[in-house]
Amino acid sequence: MRVIVVGGGVVGTMHAWQAVERGHQVVQIEREAEARGASLRNFGQIWVSGRAGGEELDTALRARELWERIGAEVPGLGFRANGSLTPVRTPRELAVAEAALARPDAAARGYALLTAAEAREINPALRGAFEAALWCARDAAVEPRTAQLHLREALRTRAAGRYTFLAGREVREVVGPAAVRDDHGDVHRADAVVLATGAWLSGLVRELAPDLPVRRVRLQMMQTDPLGEPLTTSIADADSFRYYPAYESPALDALNAGQEQEPIAAAHKMQLLMVQRRDGGLTIGDTHEYEHPFAFDTLEDPYEHVAAVAGSFLGRPLPKIRHRWAGVYAQCTDTTRVVHRQQVADGVWLVTGPGGRGMTCSPAIAETTANELGW
Repeated sequence: MRVIVVGGGVVGTMHAWQAVERGHQVVQIEREAEARGASLRNFGQIWVSGRAGGEELDTALRARELWERIGAEVPGLGFRANGSLTPVRTPRELAVAEAALARPDAAARGYALLTAAEAREINPALRGAFEAALWCARDAAVEPRTAQLHLREALRTRAAGRYTFLAGREVREVVGPAAVRDDHGDVHRADAVVLATGAWLSGLVRELAPDLPVRRVRLQMMQTDPLGEPLTTSIADADSFRYYPAYESPALDALNAGQEQEPIAAAHKMQLLMVQRRDGGLTIGDTHEYEHPFAFDTLEDPYEHVAAVAGSFLGRPLPKIRHRWAGVYAQCTDTTRVVHRQQVADGVWLVTGPGGRGMTCSPAIAETTANELGW
Protein backbone atom coordinates (compact mmCIF):
# COMPACT_ATOMS: atom_id res chain seq x y z
CA MET A 1 0.00 0.00 0.00
CA ARG A 2 1.07 3.56 -0.70
CA VAL A 3 0.12 6.21 1.88
CA ILE A 4 0.39 10.00 1.59
CA VAL A 5 0.53 11.98 4.82
CA VAL A 6 0.01 15.73 4.53
CA GLY A 7 1.54 17.52 7.51
CA GLY A 8 4.95 17.30 9.16
CA GLY A 9 3.88 17.75 12.77
CA VAL A 10 3.72 15.06 15.40
CA VAL A 11 0.27 13.77 14.40
CA GLY A 12 1.29 13.50 10.76
CA THR A 13 4.66 11.96 11.59
CA MET A 14 3.06 9.35 13.82
CA HIS A 15 0.71 8.42 10.96
CA ALA A 16 3.78 7.99 8.77
CA TRP A 17 5.36 5.88 11.51
CA GLN A 18 2.32 3.60 11.73
CA ALA A 19 2.19 3.14 7.97
CA VAL A 20 5.90 2.32 7.71
CA GLU A 21 5.67 -0.05 10.67
CA ARG A 22 2.96 -1.94 8.79
CA GLY A 23 5.12 -2.31 5.71
CA HIS A 24 3.67 0.43 3.52
CA GLN A 25 5.30 3.03 1.31
CA VAL A 26 4.89 6.57 2.66
CA VAL A 27 5.25 10.05 1.21
CA GLN A 28 4.97 12.79 3.83
CA ILE A 29 4.39 16.31 2.52
CA GLU A 30 4.97 19.46 4.60
CA ARG A 31 4.29 23.00 3.37
CA GLU A 32 7.15 24.50 5.44
CA ALA A 33 10.80 23.51 5.34
CA GLU A 34 10.11 21.90 8.74
CA ALA A 35 7.02 21.72 10.90
CA ARG A 36 6.69 24.98 12.82
CA GLY A 37 3.34 24.74 14.59
CA ALA A 38 2.06 23.37 17.88
CA SER A 39 4.09 20.17 17.57
CA LEU A 40 7.20 22.20 18.38
CA ARG A 41 5.64 24.91 20.54
CA ASN A 42 4.58 22.72 23.45
CA PHE A 43 5.92 21.25 26.67
CA GLY A 44 6.81 17.85 25.28
CA GLN A 45 4.68 16.31 28.00
CA ILE A 46 3.10 12.91 27.69
CA TRP A 47 0.36 14.06 30.03
CA VAL A 48 -1.80 11.28 31.45
CA SER A 49 -2.67 12.82 34.81
CA GLY A 50 -5.34 15.33 33.80
CA ARG A 51 -7.11 13.41 31.04
CA ALA A 52 -10.82 12.68 31.23
CA GLY A 53 -11.78 9.10 31.97
CA GLY A 54 -12.97 6.67 29.33
CA GLU A 55 -11.78 7.09 25.74
CA GLU A 56 -9.49 10.02 26.47
CA LEU A 57 -7.64 8.25 29.28
CA ASP A 58 -7.49 4.99 27.33
CA THR A 59 -5.99 6.86 24.38
CA ALA A 60 -3.44 8.64 26.58
CA LEU A 61 -2.39 5.42 28.33
CA ARG A 62 -2.00 3.59 25.02
CA ALA A 63 -0.03 6.53 23.63
CA ARG A 64 2.20 6.47 26.73
CA GLU A 65 3.03 2.82 26.00
CA LEU A 66 3.79 3.62 22.37
CA TRP A 67 5.93 6.66 23.24
CA GLU A 68 8.05 4.53 25.55
CA ARG A 69 8.43 1.82 22.91
CA ILE A 70 9.32 4.31 20.17
CA GLY A 71 11.61 6.19 22.56
CA ALA A 72 13.63 3.02 23.11
CA GLU A 73 14.08 2.74 19.34
CA VAL A 74 14.73 6.47 18.78
CA PRO A 75 16.91 7.75 21.64
CA GLY A 76 16.96 11.23 20.13
CA LEU A 77 13.36 11.70 21.25
CA GLY A 78 14.66 12.10 24.79
CA PHE A 79 11.81 10.04 26.23
CA ARG A 80 11.88 9.97 30.01
CA ALA A 81 9.35 8.60 32.46
CA ASN A 82 9.73 11.57 34.78
CA GLY A 83 6.21 11.68 36.26
CA SER A 84 4.62 14.89 37.50
CA LEU A 85 3.98 16.68 40.77
CA THR A 86 1.19 19.15 41.47
CA PRO A 87 2.01 20.91 44.76
CA VAL A 88 -0.97 22.15 46.78
CA ARG A 89 -1.01 24.90 49.40
CA THR A 90 -4.55 25.30 50.70
CA PRO A 91 -7.18 22.97 52.20
CA ARG A 92 -9.39 23.39 49.13
CA GLU A 93 -6.56 22.46 46.78
CA LEU A 94 -5.72 19.46 48.96
CA ALA A 95 -9.35 18.33 48.84
CA VAL A 96 -9.25 18.28 45.02
CA ALA A 97 -6.10 16.14 45.11
CA GLU A 98 -7.73 13.77 47.59
CA ALA A 99 -10.82 13.52 45.36
CA ALA A 100 -8.56 12.59 42.42
CA LEU A 101 -7.18 9.70 44.46
CA ALA A 102 -10.72 8.43 44.98
CA ARG A 103 -11.31 8.06 41.22
CA PRO A 104 -11.74 4.45 40.06
CA ASP A 105 -8.97 5.01 37.49
CA ALA A 106 -6.50 6.59 39.96
CA ALA A 107 -4.24 3.52 39.96
CA ALA A 108 -4.09 3.48 36.14
CA ARG A 109 -2.86 7.07 36.24
CA GLY A 110 -0.28 6.32 38.92
CA TYR A 111 -1.75 8.82 41.38
CA ALA A 112 -0.41 9.16 44.92
CA LEU A 113 -0.68 11.95 47.47
CA LEU A 114 2.69 12.86 48.93
CA THR A 115 3.74 15.01 51.84
CA ALA A 116 5.95 17.97 51.01
CA ALA A 117 8.97 16.04 52.32
CA GLU A 118 8.14 13.02 50.15
CA ALA A 119 7.70 15.26 47.10
CA ARG A 120 11.11 16.82 47.71
CA GLU A 121 12.68 13.37 47.88
CA ILE A 122 11.45 12.83 44.32
CA ASN A 123 12.24 16.38 43.17
CA PRO A 124 14.79 18.14 45.43
CA ALA A 125 14.57 21.34 43.35
CA LEU A 126 11.20 22.11 44.96
CA ARG A 127 12.41 24.29 47.81
CA GLY A 128 9.38 26.58 47.98
CA ALA A 129 6.51 26.35 50.41
CA PHE A 130 3.65 23.88 49.85
CA GLU A 131 1.72 21.42 52.01
CA ALA A 132 1.49 18.29 49.84
CA ALA A 133 1.65 17.22 46.20
CA LEU A 134 -0.32 15.02 43.84
CA TRP A 135 2.07 12.60 42.14
CA CYS A 136 1.30 11.02 38.75
CA ALA A 137 3.76 8.28 37.91
CA ARG A 138 2.48 7.73 34.37
CA ASP A 139 3.38 11.17 33.05
CA ALA A 140 6.45 11.44 30.84
CA ALA A 141 8.25 13.84 28.51
CA VAL A 142 10.04 14.10 25.17
CA GLU A 143 11.88 16.92 23.39
CA PRO A 144 9.27 18.71 21.24
CA ARG A 145 11.60 20.94 19.22
CA THR A 146 13.52 17.97 17.81
CA ALA A 147 11.13 15.00 18.05
CA GLN A 148 9.93 15.14 14.44
CA LEU A 149 13.51 15.42 13.13
CA HIS A 150 14.58 12.26 14.97
CA LEU A 151 11.43 10.37 14.04
CA ARG A 152 11.90 11.17 10.37
CA GLU A 153 15.54 10.16 10.44
CA ALA A 154 14.54 6.86 12.03
CA LEU A 155 11.87 6.38 9.34
CA ARG A 156 14.42 6.93 6.59
CA THR A 157 16.77 4.41 8.20
CA ARG A 158 14.28 1.68 8.98
CA ALA A 159 12.01 2.00 5.94
CA ALA A 160 14.59 0.86 3.37
CA GLY A 161 13.52 3.36 0.72
CA ARG A 162 9.81 3.23 1.58
CA TYR A 163 9.70 6.70 3.22
CA THR A 164 10.04 10.07 1.51
CA PHE A 165 9.70 13.51 3.12
CA LEU A 166 8.83 16.37 0.76
CA ALA A 167 9.27 19.81 2.34
CA GLY A 168 8.18 23.20 1.06
CA ARG A 169 5.13 21.87 -0.76
CA GLU A 170 1.56 22.85 -0.02
CA VAL A 171 -1.14 20.40 -1.08
CA ARG A 172 -3.75 22.47 -2.92
CA GLU A 173 -6.23 20.06 -4.51
CA VAL A 174 -7.70 16.57 -4.45
CA VAL A 175 -7.60 15.41 -8.07
CA GLY A 176 -8.97 11.89 -7.82
CA PRO A 177 -9.33 8.93 -5.48
CA ALA A 178 -6.43 9.20 -2.99
CA ALA A 179 -4.66 11.67 -5.27
CA VAL A 180 -3.56 15.24 -4.52
CA ARG A 181 -1.80 18.04 -6.36
CA ASP A 182 0.74 20.30 -4.66
CA ASP A 183 1.66 23.91 -5.40
CA HIS A 184 4.54 22.76 -7.59
CA GLY A 185 1.99 21.19 -9.92
CA ASP A 186 3.04 17.65 -9.01
CA VAL A 187 0.35 15.00 -8.54
CA HIS A 188 0.82 12.40 -5.82
CA ARG A 189 -1.24 9.21 -6.02
CA ALA A 190 -1.70 6.62 -3.32
CA ASP A 191 -4.11 4.14 -1.78
CA ALA A 192 -4.87 6.48 1.12
CA VAL A 193 -4.26 10.14 1.96
CA VAL A 194 -4.26 11.45 5.53
CA LEU A 195 -4.53 15.21 6.01
CA ALA A 196 -2.88 15.89 9.40
CA THR A 197 -2.62 19.64 8.96
CA GLY A 198 -2.85 20.71 12.59
CA ALA A 199 -4.18 24.22 13.08
CA TRP A 200 -3.98 24.97 9.34
CA LEU A 201 -7.73 24.76 8.69
CA SER A 202 -8.04 27.07 5.69
CA GLY A 203 -7.43 26.46 1.99
CA LEU A 204 -7.95 22.84 1.01
CA VAL A 205 -9.21 21.82 4.46
CA ARG A 206 -11.99 24.43 4.38
CA GLU A 207 -12.96 23.37 0.88
CA LEU A 208 -13.20 19.71 1.86
CA ALA A 209 -14.81 20.23 5.29
CA PRO A 210 -16.55 23.61 5.37
CA ASP A 211 -18.47 22.84 8.59
CA LEU A 212 -15.53 21.41 10.49
CA PRO A 213 -16.36 21.19 14.24
CA VAL A 214 -12.88 22.35 15.23
CA ARG A 215 -11.64 25.65 16.64
CA ARG A 216 -8.20 27.19 17.02
CA VAL A 217 -6.66 27.99 20.41
CA ARG A 218 -3.71 30.32 21.04
CA LEU A 219 -1.27 30.05 23.93
CA GLN A 220 1.86 31.77 25.24
CA MET A 221 4.91 29.96 26.64
CA MET A 222 8.57 30.59 27.41
CA GLN A 223 11.87 28.84 28.00
CA THR A 224 14.71 29.69 30.37
CA ASP A 225 18.44 29.30 30.49
CA PRO A 226 19.61 26.11 32.27
CA LEU A 227 18.35 25.81 35.83
CA GLY A 228 21.72 24.56 37.06
CA GLU A 229 20.24 21.47 38.71
CA PRO A 230 17.88 18.69 37.70
CA LEU A 231 14.13 19.28 37.80
CA THR A 232 13.38 15.58 38.00
CA THR A 233 9.61 15.76 37.38
CA SER A 234 7.17 17.88 35.44
CA ILE A 235 5.43 20.45 37.65
CA ALA A 236 1.86 21.76 37.56
CA ASP A 237 0.07 24.14 39.91
CA ALA A 238 -3.40 23.86 41.43
CA ASP A 239 -4.85 26.05 38.67
CA SER A 240 -4.38 23.00 36.45
CA PHE A 241 -7.12 21.36 38.52
CA ARG A 242 -9.50 23.95 37.10
CA TYR A 243 -8.42 23.21 33.53
CA TYR A 244 -8.14 19.42 33.22
CA PRO A 245 -11.28 17.22 33.27
CA ALA A 246 -9.79 14.49 35.48
CA TYR A 247 -10.19 16.76 38.49
CA GLU A 248 -13.91 17.46 38.13
CA SER A 249 -15.53 16.79 41.50
CA PRO A 250 -17.53 18.49 44.26
CA ALA A 251 -14.16 19.40 45.75
CA LEU A 252 -13.25 21.26 42.55
CA ASP A 253 -16.61 23.02 42.63
CA ALA A 254 -15.76 24.16 46.16
CA LEU A 255 -12.32 25.34 45.03
CA ASN A 256 -13.81 27.36 42.18
CA ALA A 257 -16.46 28.84 44.43
CA GLY A 258 -14.27 29.61 47.44
CA GLN A 259 -10.77 30.27 46.10
CA GLU A 260 -10.52 32.68 43.21
CA GLN A 261 -7.69 32.56 40.74
CA GLU A 262 -5.32 35.46 40.58
CA PRO A 263 -6.99 38.03 38.26
CA ILE A 264 -4.31 37.74 35.59
CA ALA A 265 -4.57 33.93 35.64
CA ALA A 266 -8.34 34.05 35.37
CA ALA A 267 -8.25 36.62 32.56
CA HIS A 268 -5.92 34.49 30.45
CA LYS A 269 -7.24 31.05 31.50
CA MET A 270 -3.84 30.17 32.92
CA GLN A 271 -2.21 27.25 34.62
CA LEU A 272 1.40 26.50 35.40
CA LEU A 273 3.10 23.65 33.60
CA MET A 274 6.87 23.36 33.79
CA VAL A 275 9.21 20.81 32.23
CA GLN A 276 12.99 20.71 32.09
CA ARG A 277 14.61 20.28 28.70
CA ARG A 278 17.66 18.09 28.10
CA ASP A 279 19.87 21.19 28.04
CA GLY A 280 18.70 22.12 31.55
CA GLY A 281 16.37 24.95 30.52
CA LEU A 282 12.77 25.09 31.67
CA THR A 283 9.73 25.24 29.39
CA ILE A 284 7.02 27.14 31.26
CA GLY A 285 3.43 28.18 30.47
CA ASP A 286 0.65 28.63 29.64
CA THR A 287 -2.33 30.76 28.61
CA HIS A 288 -5.43 30.00 26.52
CA GLU A 289 -7.11 32.35 24.07
CA TYR A 290 -10.21 31.25 22.17
CA GLU A 291 -11.66 34.38 20.57
CA HIS A 292 -10.74 35.22 17.00
CA PRO A 293 -8.98 37.14 15.63
CA PHE A 294 -6.00 36.33 17.83
CA ALA A 295 -3.66 39.08 18.92
CA PHE A 296 -0.44 39.27 16.93
CA ASP A 297 1.65 40.26 19.95
CA THR A 298 2.46 38.55 23.24
CA LEU A 299 1.59 40.05 26.63
CA GLU A 300 4.04 40.43 29.50
CA ASP A 301 1.64 40.14 32.47
CA PRO A 302 0.95 36.43 31.93
CA TYR A 303 4.68 35.71 31.63
CA GLU A 304 5.34 37.57 34.86
CA HIS A 305 2.59 35.66 36.65
CA VAL A 306 3.66 32.20 35.54
CA ALA A 307 7.32 33.00 36.28
CA ALA A 308 6.38 34.07 39.80
CA VAL A 309 4.38 30.88 40.41
CA ALA A 310 7.19 28.70 39.06
CA GLY A 311 9.76 30.54 41.17
CA SER A 312 7.61 30.16 44.28
CA PHE A 313 7.72 26.37 43.97
CA LEU A 314 11.44 26.36 43.27
CA GLY A 315 12.09 28.78 46.13
CA ARG A 316 14.38 30.84 43.89
CA PRO A 317 14.18 33.23 40.95
CA LEU A 318 13.97 31.65 37.54
CA PRO A 319 17.00 31.63 35.27
CA LYS A 320 17.02 34.22 32.50
CA ILE A 321 14.20 33.86 29.99
CA ARG A 322 15.76 33.20 26.60
CA HIS A 323 12.72 32.38 24.43
CA ARG A 324 9.11 33.57 24.41
CA TRP A 325 6.57 32.41 21.88
CA ALA A 326 2.92 32.04 21.00
CA GLY A 327 1.44 28.98 19.39
CA VAL A 328 -1.89 27.88 17.93
CA TYR A 329 -3.41 24.43 18.04
CA ALA A 330 -6.66 22.90 16.76
CA GLN A 331 -9.26 21.63 19.22
CA CYS A 332 -12.58 19.88 18.68
CA THR A 333 -15.43 22.18 19.67
CA ASP A 334 -16.80 19.20 21.59
CA THR A 335 -13.86 19.00 23.96
CA THR A 336 -14.83 15.49 25.11
CA ARG A 337 -13.71 14.20 21.69
CA VAL A 338 -10.09 13.12 21.46
CA VAL A 339 -9.79 13.94 17.76
CA HIS A 340 -11.85 14.71 14.67
CA ARG A 341 -11.38 11.98 12.06
CA GLN A 342 -13.43 12.35 8.86
CA GLN A 343 -13.37 10.99 5.34
CA VAL A 344 -13.51 14.15 3.22
CA ALA A 345 -13.06 12.69 -0.27
CA ASP A 346 -12.59 9.32 -1.94
CA GLY A 347 -9.51 7.84 -0.27
CA VAL A 348 -8.82 11.05 1.73
CA TRP A 349 -9.18 11.39 5.50
CA LEU A 350 -8.79 14.47 7.68
CA VAL A 351 -7.38 13.97 11.20
CA THR A 352 -7.27 17.11 13.33
CA GLY A 353 -8.46 18.75 16.53
CA PRO A 354 -6.74 16.86 19.36
CA GLY A 355 -6.30 20.18 21.17
CA GLY A 356 -3.74 20.13 23.94
CA ARG A 357 -3.65 16.35 23.66
CA GLY A 358 -1.72 16.26 20.39
CA MET A 359 1.74 15.56 21.73
CA THR A 360 0.42 13.14 24.34
CA CYS A 361 -1.98 11.14 22.21
CA SER A 362 -0.52 11.27 18.68
CA PRO A 363 0.88 7.69 18.59
CA ALA A 364 -2.46 6.21 19.65
CA ILE A 365 -4.45 8.55 17.37
CA ALA A 366 -2.36 7.37 14.42
CA GLU A 367 -2.68 3.73 15.46
CA THR A 368 -6.48 4.07 15.54
CA THR A 369 -6.49 5.68 12.09
CA ALA A 370 -4.39 2.84 10.72
CA ASN A 371 -6.67 0.23 12.27
CA GLU A 372 -9.86 1.89 11.03
CA LEU A 373 -8.49 2.31 7.51
CA GLY A 374 -7.32 -1.29 7.41
CA TRP A 375 -3.67 -0.59 6.96
